[in-house]
Amino acid sequence: MSQQATEKELTMSRAMVSAIAHEMRENDEVFYMGEDVADYGGIFDSTQGLLEEFGHERIMDVPISETAYIGAAIGAAQQGMRPIAELMFVDFMGVCFDQIYNQMAKNTYMSGGSFSVPMVLTTAVGGGYNDAAQHSQTLYGTFAHLPGMKVVVPSTAYDAKGLMHTAIRDDDPVVYMFHKRLMGIGWMPAPEGPKTPVPEEAYEIPFGEAAVKREGSDVTVVTHGLHVHRALEAAENLSGPIDVEVVDLRTLVPLDTETIVESVQKTGRLVVVDEDYQSFGVTGEVITRVAEHDLDALESVRRLAIPDVPIPYARPLEQAVNPSTEAIEAAIRDIVE
Repeated sequence: MSQQATEKELTMSRAMVSAIAHEMRENDEVFYMGEDVADYGGIFDSTQGLLEEFGHERIMDVPISETAYIGAAIGAAQQGMRPIAELMFVDFMGVCFDQIYNQMAKNTYMSGGSFSVPMVLTTAVGGGYNDAAQHSQTLYGTFAHLPGMKVVVPSTAYDAKGLMHTAIRDDDPVVYMFHKRLMGIGWMPAPEGPKTPVPEEAYEIPFGEAAVKREGSDVTVVTHGLHVHRALEAAENLSGPIDVEVVDLRTLVPLDTETIVESVQKTGRLVVVDEDYQSFGVTGEVITRVAEHDLDALESVRRLAIPDVPIPYARPLEQAVNPSTEAIEAAIRDIVE
């Protein structure tokens, strides 16, 4: 059977559900729990359709107590099950951070390796739709900073499915961070790009392998999540006078330093774009990795990220702090000129 015959164009949410359903059919120990994930199907369609096939015993709505149900998922994982627990908004990590960081991330180490914690923590990230400071963060850098967890950030349906298969099968805890604006839900239109052809069969995308989503010779743009698509749009707008290479990190932990450095060695110029806060975050880490591995290759560098302020509620203010396509274009022009 040809590859084309086994592919179907999917939104990112449908691709995620496809991977989850496959793993649940293959392994009875896989189950999904969270707030509004069963009857409602997830407020960002992260579980839409799973209840009909697997029932409430494996697609479980939970009380509004993140500490309780994430703790329950950790316990189930330590007993050999493979739970997927959804934190509805990444911002809510504050009410259950002991369970995430002191238990989920550390228990394999604290037990001397006598048991593992094979669970996936899924969570919605990002702004762009005026949900204010407690529902609009990404917090990529916070989770990437904490040892013991792998951190996944898909930007397309193809990547979302492959990375989900890999996450569920991994014997260590994985934080799977999906951007709301990329899911393809009706009330929040996605940009062009996240909806892609996806193989119907299972496949894995290895962690720690970035993807060069556009090849170029003049400047490297390194980013992830929603801003992959803004970077690609900026690159297309500038094509001709400036040849832009766009690198999609796909996973933050592990981070594919080799692909980043190889791209900068080719272009000499680096722009890093992140929807997280600028200080102590992904932008600084990427730039440092390049400087440590080949400082001579780095002729010039710029970074774009959220200023160190709470995400505003007002639409014009939110748009002002979140790096736009136009801001990426301006940074690219500036670094080339």
